[in-house]
Amino acid sequence: MDRASKALGATHQTSNDEKKRKERSQSISKRTDKKKEPCKTHRIEKVESSVDLHAKHFFWTDSTIVYHWLSSSPSRWKTFVTNRVSEIQQITANGIWAHVPGLENPADVISRGMPPNDLKDFAPWWNGPDWLRQPSRFWPSLTCRMDENFPSDQLEERSVVLPALVRQTNELFSLYSSFTKLTRIVALILRFRFNSNPVNRTERRTGFLTTEELAGSTEQLVKIAQEERFSQDIADVIRDGQVKKNSRLKTLAPRFANGILRVGGRLKNATVPFNQRHPMILPDKHPLTERILNFYHLNNLHAGPQLITAAVRERFWPLRLRDLARQVVHSCIRCFRCKPEVMEQLMGELPSERVTPTLPFFRSGVDYCWPFYCRSIRKGAPIKCYVAIFVCMVTKAVHVECVADLSTSSFIAALRRFVGRRGKPQLIECDNALNFRGAKRELDELVRLFGSQHHQHLVISSCAEDGIAFKFIPPRSPNFGELWEAAVKSLKKHLRSTLGNIVLTQDEFLTLLIQAEACLNSRPLTQMTSDPNDLEVLTPGHFLVHRSLIAVPEPSLAEVPINRLDRYQQTQEYLRRFWKQ
Repeated sequence: MDRASKALGATHQTSNDEKKRKERSQSISKRTDKKKEPCKTHRIEKVESSVDLHAKHFFWTDSTIVYHWLSSSPSRWKTFVTNRVSEIQQITANGIWAHVPGLENPADVISRGMPPNDLKDFAPWWNGPDWLRQPSRFWPSLTCRMDENFPSDQLEERSVVLPALVRQTNELFSLYSSFTKLTRIVALILRFRFNSNPVNRTERRTGFLTTEELAGSTEQLVKIAQEERFSQDIADVIRDGQVKKNSRLKTLAPRFANGILRVGGRLKNATVPFNQRHPMILPDKHPLTERILNFYHLNNLHAGPQLITAAVRERFWPLRLRDLARQVVHSCIRCFRCKPEVMEQLMGELPSERVTPTLPFFRSGVDYCWPFYCRSIRKGAPIKCYVAIFVCMVTKAVHVECVADLSTSSFIAALRRFVGRRGKPQLIECDNALNFRGAKRELDELVRLFGSQHHQHLVISSCAEDGIAFKFIPPRSPNFGELWEAAVKSLKKHLRSTLGNIVLTQDEFLTLLIQAEACLNSRPLTQMTSDPNDLEVLTPGHFLVHRSLIAVPEPSLAEVPINRLDRYQQTQEYLRRFWKQ
């Protein structure tokens, strides 16, 4: 019984607590409901409910700025004013707002204050203005002071930013996606215009397009692009000799020469070509710039961003070139398909041969490429051949030799050719045979060759007679041979993407290898800078011949079917594809 009474008392107490809690929650909900009610002018509702009159509503204000606010669209003002003006306009949608002078406004007494003795004799407070009891034609004009011009900051008006007027891109740039075809079409148009002039009747231009005509068509395209994007800068340079301080071209110190905006800089007296001293400025977001970068990307066998930047800046200076070059490489489908996944791993310390300055190829490394196929005659059966790659361990210069087979005599012969062309090295390093364990079937012969004690003895003794130290790197030490492995990777990647299943003759294959060697020796060694005063980028070719080794440019034959090209043109087309890769 005691337990029951206690439980009953606890239940009764719990029910009382629940009632108090419910009452408290209801009171809180009522308070919150009152807070959630929208803000309204209850005075209007009270007047309407107390006076049963159906008439127009007139609202008066003595502030001219408020009158401007209420007479215009709320979107014209800043956010704080917009919210309140829109709410007032919504509540007083059926009324008319008008302006009353401040001295005649009875509500002005509330804000200014007035002693009670003066207030009892102040008629406008008790009766309103005298003109309010007269017909509406005697009221103050509804357009009172609307013609007054207030500053934008007093009205709290939104600042309207007008978009910059950009000229539409010329339809000429959308006709062709190839820069080569675009320049040739423009060159033919300029030739037609030249030949149509009666003055030039005796000097008519015929035959193939000349280099001068193609250069003139390129300059004409650059003029059109600059007029579309840099019209204001061109006008400033012509008028004042320089661009404005807020111009994007301020750091380039542009100059106007022959109708083209060029980079100024301090290389006026440098002994380099004019286009390299003062390259033509190109806008970053323009179809012409995109086509030029694609042209250099394809013409240099699908070069990377560094090589594209180095090649383009010898003639042009596009804004944001590094970003554009990365975009071109990233959007290339061929490059994307041929790009392998690179495994990142922590490499060992660099050997002393890599960090000691010496002459080119004084300390070198050698490696073989997997077999290629070529023909001794044009219609002969394909035979295997290999490529030996010699890499300078200091300058990263590359020397390529074609090897007939995997014999010791062929390797020594390739080594003799390398010494005869590049000079006698002090040290040559090579992969150890154990590094090839687990290799594919194509490398079995190479494993047997490098793993043969007879082969190692003949090679080392042959090099010792010439004073060359030949040694094999330690087993399972890829960091010792990463330099020539990277060169092999680059050559294999580009040749595989360029040739595919095509079989060339020995002469054509050797020509392509030598030109590919020039491409590899033209890659930048250092980071490209954005300073227009820099001459050119440092490449391995500068250590060999004191200049870049980029092959002689040939016209693009991408649009011509391969069966319509002769053997030399086919080889040059394969070289263009190599640069493209």
